[in-house]
Amino acid sequence: MPIKVRVPTPLRRFTGGVDEVVADGDSIKNVIEDLERRHPGIRERLLDDSGELRRFVNVYLNGDDIRFLNQLNSKVKDGDDISIVPAIAGGR
Repeated sequence: MPIKVRVPTPLRRFTGGVDEVVADGDSIKNVIEDLERRHPGIRERLLDDSGELRRFVNVYLNGDDIRFLNQLNSKVKDGDDISIVPAIAGGR
């Protein structure tokens, strides 16, 4: 069973409008690389020029924020659920 990735609305233009895609990999970083192969252009929206997760992008692995796990090196396995959530800023 592949890894399920939930895609937020702003990134769905890379996935043909689909809100959930599948990917392969043994870490979050490898899943992002697989997403890039399947949906070109998505990686640069997730990672900065140094290959780190962009400041205003949150990634959750089975409901846990990867920043509190092993970040991009967090291990994943078949059947895991990844959610990409853009941070929302604003207000007064």
